[in-house]
Amino acid sequence: MDRFKQLETFVAVADAGGFNAAARKLQMSPPSVTRLIADLEERIETRLFVRTTRLVALTEAGERLHLDAAQILADLENAEASATGAHVVPQGVLTVTAPQLFGHRFIAPIVRDYLDVYPTVTAHTLFVDRIVNLIEEGLDVALRIGELPDSSLKALRVGSLRRVTVASPAYFKRNPRPKHPKDLINHKTIAPVGLSPIPAWEFAAKGRSQIAHIKPGLSCNTIDVALDAACSGWGITRLLSYQVADAVKSGDLVEVLGKFEDRRMPIHLVHSEGHLTAAKIRTFVDFAAKVLRQHAKKLEAV
Repeated sequence: MDRFKQLETFVAVADAGGFNAAARKLQMSPPSVTRLIADLEERIETRLFVRTTRLVALTEAGERLHLDAAQILADLENAEASATGAHVVPQGVLTVTAPQLFGHRFIAPIVRDYLDVYPTVTAHTLFVDRIVNLIEEGLDVALRIGELPDSSLKALRVGSLRRVTVASPAYFKRNPRPKHPKDLINHKTIAPVGLSPIPAWEFAAKGRSQIAHIKPGLSCNTIDVALDAACSGWGITRLLSYQVADAVKSGDLVEVLGKFEDRRMPIHLVHSEGHLTAAKIRTFVDFAAKVLRQHAKKLEAV
């Protein structure tokens, strides 16, 4: 039992990239985690982590053990799940995360419909405008917008989005419409910090990128603030197509520079990949992918 707990703790620290994060995931105290790792290193007489005040990284020996230990734990989990039927019949708590507005508009209805089909499953959603670490925070499925970094997560592409530059008709009554991205430097701009962390927006047309330098008069960390400011006539903003679709349809916003927006941002459903995937995850991903692909044109349209 001690050896299993040591391996479980070791994998948690390696996956989370830190002792405190692993302690939260395992619902243990940080000193307990530290002690278990020390006991494991002493037992096998090998150093597994390089520790600094800012970094916890695997040694070469740690990398080798991590591969084997993760597989051992996955095999054990799969064996237990198979015995209880969790790989056959969807059951248990399904946890899903997505960007806030996308989650509210698209994922929440999908989750409700899924639960109607599979009443033996309950669900918890986490809709936040940040990248959530599935392993560290113990979540099952995430919807991700944009290019994916290399990881151990399994990804299924379900659509794409495009960026859209918009402002209100009232703003353009007072200011000329930009004809080229470089014209934005002369306009009042609203920069959502999460999408544009630097004072420049990158456009793409016919395979060529163009950088438009801007002087944000307003930077904000929520989409709602950027939308409200743009709709009020304060300035120009650049958001994702689904975020501005309703405002464009109602006439509160109009799109500009559309011919410079060829690039698409992929949408993926991602989840941890094991030897066998729990039925609740497998069936939800299949269910959600089918619905989202039906929304493909709607997601890109404004």
